[in-house]
Amino acid sequence: MKNILFTHSYFLRFDPKQWNTGQPYAPLGTLYAAAVLREKGYTVNLFDTMFAHGPEEIIPALEATKPDVLVIYDDGFNYLTKMCLTNMREAAFSMIKMAKANGCTVIVSSSDSTDHFEKYLQEGADFILLGEAEMTLSELLTALQINQTDIDQIKGLAYLHDGGVFKTAKRSVMTDLDSLPLPAWDLLDITPYRNTWLKHAGYFSMNIGTTRGCPFKCNWCAKPIYGNRYNARSPENVVRELKYLKETFNYDHIWFCDDIFGLKPGWVNRFADLVEKEQLQFTFKIQSRADLLIQENYVKDLARAGCANVWMGAESGSQKILDAMDKGTTIQQIQEATRLLKTNSIHPAFFIQFGYLGETKEDIDLTIKMINKLLPHEIGISVSYPLPGTGFYEKVKADLIEKSNWTDSDELVLMFKNTFQPAFYKQLHRYTHKSFRKHIAFDHFKKLIRHPSKTNRFTLKKALSGFYYIPATYIEKIKLKRLENPSA
Repeated sequence: MKNILFTHSYFLRFDPKQWNTGQPYAPLGTLYAAAVLREKGYTVNLFDTMFAHGPEEIIPALEATKPDVLVIYDDGFNYLTKMCLTNMREAAFSMIKMAKANGCTVIVSSSDSTDHFEKYLQEGADFILLGEAEMTLSELLTALQINQTDIDQIKGLAYLHDGGVFKTAKRSVMTDLDSLPLPAWDLLDITPYRNTWLKHAGYFSMNIGTTRGCPFKCNWCAKPIYGNRYNARSPENVVRELKYLKETFNYDHIWFCDDIFGLKPGWVNRFADLVEKEQLQFTFKIQSRADLLIQENYVKDLARAGCANVWMGAESGSQKILDAMDKGTTIQQIQEATRLLKTNSIHPAFFIQFGYLGETKEDIDLTIKMINKLLPHEIGISVSYPLPGTGFYEKVKADLIEKSNWTDSDELVLMFKNTFQPAFYKQLHRYTHKSFRKHIAFDHFKKLIRHPSKTNRFTLKKALSGFYYIPATYIEKIKLKRLENPSA
C-alpha cells in the first residue's frame, strides 16, 4: 500500500465551453493530497486528466506505475468540480473499473462522491472520503498498510460492510492550514497549462488557495468539502508559495480560488505589505462579497497587492430575491462596492443567478437594470442549480425526477418547476449578455464624445460594437418575449 497513483475526474474536453475558453487551472486539491502522502513516505505519482481525451488514457499510467492504490481526488477549490457534472461522474466510474481490473484498491474524494457515496461504492470504489480528506486518506492508508481492522474508527469514511453501506463519524475540518506542505506542483506537467493560457488569453495564470470554507449561509451554496468553517493560511505562508511558483513557473497572474478572499481582519493589509516587500510582480483575481468590498481600506490594500479583478456574488438586482437566498447583502452594498472597486482601478465582475424560487419578471428586470447601470467589467450568468445538502435543494428535490445534475457547465437547464419554462432561462442568458454588451458600447461612445482627444483603439472598438449589439439585443428580446408564457 506504499505506491499511490493520484488522479481526478475533471476532463476539460468533456466541458465544451471551458475547452473553448482555454483557461485551465491545475487540480489544486489533488496536489495537496499528494504532497501530504509524499511527506509521509509514500511513493506518489499523478495522472492528470485535464487534457486527456477520455478515462481510458489512465490505463498506461496504471500499467507503468503499478500502484497499490488509485486515489481519485477531485479539486474541491474549483466551482466546476463542485457542480458535479455527469460527464465527469461517468469518467470517474470508468476509471474505478479500470483500476479494479488492475488490482488496485480505489479511494475517491470529491464533492459528488461525498453527496452520492452509495453510487460510487456500487460502481466498485472501495472507500469514499467524506468532506475534507487529506487526514482521512492518510489514516486510512496507514490502517490498510498494517491490516488493521478498526477502519470503522476513522472519521470521514463510507464503505461497504456486511452487505450494506457503512458511514463513519464526521471529521472536523483542519484549522492550522500552515501545517500542510505546499501542493506537489512538481508532479504536474505545467507545459500544456501554460501553452493553453498563452494561446487563449495571452498570459499565464495559476491558482492558489489561501483559505478553506465559508462562514456565510446562502441557502443554495453547497459546501460538502470544507463546510461553513473559515480557516486561513498566514500571509507569510501564501507569499512563500507565490515566490516558489514565480521562481519555478514564472506565472503572470494568479487566481486566488477561495470562496471569499481575505475575510480575516488585517489579512489583506499584511499580505499587501509582504508582496511589496518581496517585490513580487503579478496581478490576480479573487472572489468576494459586496458587504466586504465596501470597506475602503480593504479595497485599497487589494489594489496595492496587485488585484486586477474581483468576482462579486451579486446574484440578483432584486432585494426580495437576495433575502430569499439568505444572501445577507443589499443592492446598495453592490452599488457601493462596484463604485469603490472602479475608483481603485480594480475591475468588478458579477456572478448573476436567474431562476431562484419566487423570481418574477419584475425581479429579472431589476437584475438586468442593475447590470446595465453599474456596468461591471464582466458578468457570469447561471440559473439556480440545486445541490444536495442545501436548503434550496430540499425545497425543489421533488421536482428533480428527470435530471438532477448538468452534463457540462454550459447546459444551463433549469431542473425544477419555476415561474417560466426552462427554455426561457436559456434565452434570458443570451439576451442579458447582449443587452450588457450594448450598454458597454453606449458607455464607450459617451467617452468618445466627451473626451475625443483620449480616444484609443480599445474605446473606438467598444463604441463601434454597438452597431452589432443594438440589433442583436433587439432580436434576442423578441425571442425572449415569445417564451414569457408561465411554466405549465
